[in-house]
Amino acid sequence: MITAAALAFLASVCAVGAWRLTRARWTYRAPHVAIVLWQALGVTWGLAGTGTLLAYALEPYGEGVLGGLRVFAASALSGGYGPPGPYDLPRIFALIAGLTALTVLIVVLLTAGVQTFRARRRHRTLLALIASDDPEVPGVRVVDHPAAAAYCVPGLRSQVVISRGTLKLLSPAELTAVLAHETAHVRERHDLVLLPFAALRRALPWSRTVEDAQREVGLLVEMAADDAARRYCSPRRLATALLRFGTAGAIPTPHGALGATAGATAAVMARVERLVTPGPRLPRRVRYGIVTFSIALTASAPLLWVMPH
Repeated sequence: MITAAALAFLASVCAVGAWRLTRARWTYRAPHVAIVLWQALGVTWGLAGTGTLLAYALEPYGEGVLGGLRVFAASALSGGYGPPGPYDLPRIFALIAGLTALTVLIVVLLTAGVQTFRARRRHRTLLALIASDDPEVPGVRVVDHPAAAAYCVPGLRSQVVISRGTLKLLSPAELTAVLAHETAHVRERHDLVLLPFAALRRALPWSRTVEDAQREVGLLVEMAADDAARRYCSPRRLATALLRFGTAGAIPTPHGALGATAGATAAVMARVERLVTPGPRLPRRVRYGIVTFSIALTASAPLLWVMPH
């Protein structure tokens, strides 16, 4: 019962931590660090939540979660009679619930990944037909459309896409800022950061905390790309570009892509305010402390899975 209790405590800590983190604003001062913490909370919560049920169900085997699953599978395949101790109805229900929850999380994650991959492949096929290269913006695909649009299609064959309307709307400095933002999305693979939270939202569509977490991580990803873009351009030029997109009525970002103006108006304005009046960075020792805590948190659930009862 000690392993099950430890996993239950860990899952509760992650749930409370996620709820508090959706309301925190220090994350805006260090979005990359906050993203690492969010990922640690999500992974640990999933493993600890399902592990709690499985640890309780498999306790009679005395082999831990992974060892208990191995022995249980071997016993079931060989027609054995189960653990040496009593195997009551609550443990059977816990085993079914734990395996079901784990299967749902894995299947939803894989399904979300496959659907996103297919959407990107279809969009790349469409871009091959309607987009063209422009010597003014080398390495960028240009769509002949009067409305403003700027986004990237991540993947092994990543592409940055803008419209003719964007070329007319933005000044050269603003265009450089937007392209630097989209390149940061591609380089740092922010799509992989967002995928688990999108999958979790599908698995738990009723959870307000999961909804808030997905929205918050999406905003942090955009802020992280803003920070990367600031190395190559003026922050104010990126802020004015975001405002121009907002007033011009930008085209919605396609499914599976990441756009410069993704998110609600309030999120875009939060980014603009952060670019125009940046606050102090989180102290280095605090950033390192959060990353260290995130690594330890992520490792804790797998260790409890392999630890014998």
